[in-house]
Amino acid sequence: MSGPTRGRSPTRGPGPTRGRDPSRRLVLGAGALALLPGHLRAGELAGERHGLSSFGELKYPADFPFFDYVNPEAPKGGRFSTQISQTFGNQSGNTFNTLNPYVLRGDGAGGMNLTFDSLMVRAFDEPDALYGLIARAVAASDDGLTYTFRLRPQARFHDGTRLTARDAAFSLTVLRDKGHPEISQVIRDLSEAVAEGDDTLVVRFRAGRARDLPLIVAQLPIFSAAYWQTRDFEASTLEPPLGSGPYRVARVDTGRSISFERVPDYWAADLPVTVGHNNFDEVRFEYFRDRNVAMEAFKGRAYTFREEFTARVWANGYDFPAVAEGRVQRFTVPDARPSGTQGWWLNTRRPQFRDPKIREAVNLCFDFAWTNKNLMFGAYTRTASFFENSDLKAEGPPAPAEMALLEPLRDRLPAEVFGEPWSPPVSDGSGQDRVLLRRADALLREAGCTRAGSGLRLPDGKPFEIEFLDFDPSLEPHTQAFIRNLGLVGIRAAIRNVDASQYQARVNDFDYDVVSRRFAFGPTPGAELRQSYGSAAAVVKGSANLSGISDPAVDALLDRVADATSRDALRTACRALDRVLRAGRYWVPMWYSGSHRLAVWDVFGRPAKGPTYDLGAPEIWWFDAERARRSGG
Repeated sequence: MSGPTRGRSPTRGPGPTRGRDPSRRLVLGAGALALLPGHLRAGELAGERHGLSSFGELKYPADFPFFDYVNPEAPKGGRFSTQISQTFGNQSGNTFNTLNPYVLRGDGAGGMNLTFDSLMVRAFDEPDALYGLIARAVAASDDGLTYTFRLRPQARFHDGTRLTARDAAFSLTVLRDKGHPEISQVIRDLSEAVAEGDDTLVVRFRAGRARDLPLIVAQLPIFSAAYWQTRDFEASTLEPPLGSGPYRVARVDTGRSISFERVPDYWAADLPVTVGHNNFDEVRFEYFRDRNVAMEAFKGRAYTFREEFTARVWANGYDFPAVAEGRVQRFTVPDARPSGTQGWWLNTRRPQFRDPKIREAVNLCFDFAWTNKNLMFGAYTRTASFFENSDLKAEGPPAPAEMALLEPLRDRLPAEVFGEPWSPPVSDGSGQDRVLLRRADALLREAGCTRAGSGLRLPDGKPFEIEFLDFDPSLEPHTQAFIRNLGLVGIRAAIRNVDASQYQARVNDFDYDVVSRRFAFGPTPGAELRQSYGSAAAVVKGSANLSGISDPAVDALLDRVADATSRDALRTACRALDRVLRAGRYWVPMWYSGSHRLAVWDVFGRPAKGPTYDLGAPEIWWFDAERARRSGG
């Protein structure tokens, strides 16, 4: 269960990965969720428990003092400053003009998740387990369609007013009805959220709801109903909304930076799920429209934490004095999460990409081996799967359990689905592999394309042209090498760079031929996959279905993923889905790396053993005054 990480590739660096804010996770991810056994206390509902997970797996007991991966004695103070590197909702990596990232309108500011609490929060050392924040406990009905959350009476908004079940009911309802499509479409089977008193929230779901929908709902932000009563939730705003989280907005320089200050009397500061968290007095996000300018700003200490996404810069860009003197530290941190799907997404709503043969021909024109060697210092591995770097990836012929899912769909599937899964071709690394280019030419002719001089015409007689839409030039060398090979088979291609707001508006409207983006999902994907690959999302403005995938066979397997009742069933369904998506040639796969590359000014402390499924910065890092003194900070 996890939300889609959407946006720019974290391995090449022109902007953030899309889906989740790095400062506080909004996780979008049939039968009841498993609740582990426990003892009933006075005033509890039958079946009331302290945590949820997809398949009943909970590491921590009800009386746990804090998560194992935190430093409970971490000091408070100092500043954490960075660029936005993960986004969700309407956020853009290059600018912002609204403080409401939860709706379609505007470009949302980074870090706003810091200002809101949710009913429950994730443990970063478990695949999908949640533990109570605003909610102290939860109980599920036998049919899994009604969940009752018991709220903590001490929960407060920043103005001191009590946070009640009425606020929670309002929040879930407004996000379903007016929220960004990434949220509203995923929670559409939320039937109703009702307050039964100040401390009791009852959430009802429609029959057939996705397995992880209760987990998704439990992690949505809770807003103040009174605050929004006199305001338009869907409008852009630079007024900081009233929140209840560990931070509140301190300073806003629209489009340039936003700072958050730690709330000194944060109501949940001593709860087990927050001990060792939220250690900085200030968290600040800096925005830069140019990647080179951002690097120079880091050298000048305009911000202190940088995740490096560009292999060339990692190899050659850190030769400035602060690195040599040890005042800037560089290191890598393993990333155990699935690396997901990074690549150029071909918009099948466009006539030039409707034929899978044409899509495959376009794939054959990208020489990854040459690009990796000449532009990325051999730092990456070619992506092949929609679940790369995980046990959800399809490999070899389908296992019997996969065949059981695929066989009923045989009439709708290409024959290759029942053999080895499709993988992108391995080139000779010359930059212009003649064998692959000849195969591309043959496929284009089979699809009905014809030569007209040096150019190619589509079956309808129109010139075959492709526009690569982007908002940052960082990927230009990679794309230009790709474009040169497309030209060799007669396809006229060009890059169009627009400003970040125009880019997002065009993507929301599906007004592009090709865009680059990375979608990553956690170890337990579920209903959120429908937003990226489901037929219904293909026609919803602002959805994550960039390629316009609309395939009943894919939809059927998405249902299997969403409704899996065990990890074995989930693995089987994801592998079957992976085979079918790969056979569709909806994207030109790029590359991935199984680690985070970090460059930080030496002012931070962090736990010796961090969490398995998250970097943990800034949530569980802290300001180290002695390090800062030595590094001149």
